[in-house]
Amino acid sequence: MADKIYNVLFLCTGNSARSILGEAVMNKLGAGRFKAWSAGSQPKGEVHPMALSVLSGMGYDTTGMYSKSWSEFSKPGSPEFDFIFTVCDSAAGEACPVWIGHPMTAHWGIEDPAAVEGEGQRDAFLQALRYLTNRISLFLTLPHASIDEMAMKQKLKEIGKAEGASSGASA
Repeated sequence: MADKIYNVLFLCTGNSARSILGEAVMNKLGAGRFKAWSAGSQPKGEVHPMALSVLSGMGYDTTGMYSKSWSEFSKPGSPEFDFIFTVCDSAAGEACPVWIGHPMTAHWGIEDPAAVEGEGQRDAFLQALRYLTNRISLFLTLPHASIDEMAMKQKLKEIGKAEGASSGASA
């Protein structure tokens, strides 16, 4: 019997930077065990060019990535998610759709690298990528098939408080 492939959704308001980074990292590091997507409550309509530049420069596949609404995942035939992570504080506070299958959710907020303009923007994106990579790496080490729901929820919450947590991530 093949091992279960877990479906993961990264949510952010604009779906142009942090959630895109999360999708790319999860798909690379979790390949074969996890499949990730990203979406936003109010998508910007395009992926931030610096997100694509940083991801490409670090060897991540950005093929087919685009800024999309979370409503795309409420259509028939959409993946049923096992985990949903909000990566911006405003998305965490919004009323989310009711997701089929009642996925486990956690807030992994980090500061918005797209809010940094000019010279420091690339560094801000690299830092956001590092924070998300660290969190996803911690997540991937969890015993997904054997951990009970309460323990998993606690672990996900702890991961969300890891280095780089935005001010709203401690709630």
